[in-house]
Amino acid sequence: MIVEESPGGLLDAAPEADSLAALAQFLEAPTFSCLGAKSALHQGGLQARRYGELGSRATTRRLAGDLNRFAAEHRRRARDFASYIGCFSGPGDLDEIHFEARLWQQLADLHRLDSEQSDWDAGVDRDPQNSRFGFSFGGQAFFVVGLHPQASRLARRFDWPALAFNPHDQFARLRAEGRFSRLRDAIRRREVELQGSLNPNLADFGLAPESRQYSGRQVPPGWRCPVSFTEEQGD
Repeated sequence: MIVEESPGGLLDAAPEADSLAALAQFLEAPTFSCLGAKSALHQGGLQARRYGELGSRATTRRLAGDLNRFAAEHRRRARDFASYIGCFSGPGDLDEIHFEARLWQQLADLHRLDSEQSDWDAGVDRDPQNSRFGFSFGGQAFFVVGLHPQASRLARRFDWPALAFNPHDQFARLRAEGRFSRLRDAIRRREVELQGSLNPNLADFGLAPESRQYSGRQVPPGWRCPVSFTEEQGD
């Protein structure tokens, strides 16, 4: 695991706390159900850095630069399991609805910086309501996982706000190799053991919009993503 501090991205809200060490402990704990993230940690495919407040202009610029480098590195050397996680100094008191809003605003702000230099990954759709949606940055599609202190799902409940960017192509490769279903089913069994139920938003890619899963909140059937990544609004 690469645990570097992005320049200027100090955890100013809690300078004495090492969020990256806490992140490693969180991922290793039996209360964390995602076996893919555990594998990325153990195999050296996980990078994590800490930043200032989620959604701030300074954070967006630093995160954009780091995520762009990660995407380029991933294309050069794809691993079985890889993830980029940004840990943020705050806000730590957001309920699930307000965290969801902050998450999507952060992704929209990242896209505005990226849209001038990168095309949307052709392997996924740019409409968050489409069943083949995936967030794209640096020409690389990502499945985004939000973590925060007020999450109702235990596997999403971390001491600081955090966003995990998981490359989409690793899931396609696992499917092609016949390994995806076994891994998915094992993760879901662990989730049931941990919380007694699955998140109702869970669905395989192509069956329902993955945007419903990003924040971890149980969203209602009629939920719509609060931001757009269409050509007109994204550029």
